[in-house]
Amino acid sequence: MNRKVRWGILSTAGIAVNKVVPAMQQGDWSEVSAIASRDIAKATQVAQRLGIPKAYGSYEELLAGAEIEAIYNPLPNHLHVPWTTKAAEAGKHVLCEKPIALNMEEAQQLLAVRDRTGVKIQEAFMVRTHPQWLATFALIKSGRIGALRAINGFFSYFNRDPQNIRNKLEIGGGALLDIGCYPITVSRFIFGAEPRRVLGLIERDPKMGTDRLASALLDFPAGQASFTCGTQLVPYQRMQICGTRGRIEVEIPFNAPPDQPTRIFIHDGSDLGGNNPEVKELAICDQYTIQADLFSRAILENNEQEIPLEDAVKNMAVIDALFRSASAGNWEAVQEGIG
Repeated sequence: MNRKVRWGILSTAGIAVNKVVPAMQQGDWSEVSAIASRDIAKATQVAQRLGIPKAYGSYEELLAGAEIEAIYNPLPNHLHVPWTTKAAEAGKHVLCEKPIALNMEEAQQLLAVRDRTGVKIQEAFMVRTHPQWLATFALIKSGRIGALRAINGFFSYFNRDPQNIRNKLEIGGGALLDIGCYPITVSRFIFGAEPRRVLGLIERDPKMGTDRLASALLDFPAGQASFTCGTQLVPYQRMQICGTRGRIEVEIPFNAPPDQPTRIFIHDGSDLGGNNPEVKELAICDQYTIQADLFSRAILENNEQEIPLEDAVKNMAVIDALFRSASAGNWEAVQEGIG
């Protein structure tokens, strides 16, 4: 029987209690030992519902808990860096929800925190370790679609609630930070490189000020990636990866269902309508379980985690450049972000 890492959950955020915690509880290497809320009654209620042994009435109490080895931080975006820092200084490893910071400079601060405290810190991009993306990457590396030249993505949902944290500009709301970060990280992963320059186009909500519609073009050494994301559009997501001899389409690239197989479609270009592709079906899995277990194993075995913190800084550098581009109306170079 594997020893499991004892996790503490920093808040009763919806993504934590509805998706991440139940998935972590299914893991072979992860054990959810405690959850905290500023409202002890709420923490207790959630703990009882999810079968979590301990509830805390403050985040500070959770971080002081001697039984906790790792923290999952699903707080609103503007609290990611402050509370990840506090957790690290308390000697806890941290898996922090994306985006890990509000900008590249904030993300860079965590590099110093990690080096000073000696803990592991990782941005929670669960898609990067999902089997469907690992399979897609392997197909491309094998030459299945020829030379990789273009990636195109779309990610959207509809939410106009001004009280929702995703629609509050001052705490990091908006399309690019919330969901645009996904096609960016996937494009960087698939190309295996950083974009040299980017072009961004943004439309802001006239009342909330958040970017509700954003499109981007990323110029990589070997090709180009483009995507559109929106917070006031019909829900949809898809990624297309095109090479000189074939195309791969990832059916549900980001919110992969935990209760049914995922599929990627491989096209050879013989049918412009995209009919009768080769279908590669991946076994049912929960990407949040995989994410937590890989991080837990890295802790227990003292190995490098799957996605280094430096990668989070580089992703934020691209987002920053897109905001600058949209404001200036020009191509913007991407800062290196490390150092």
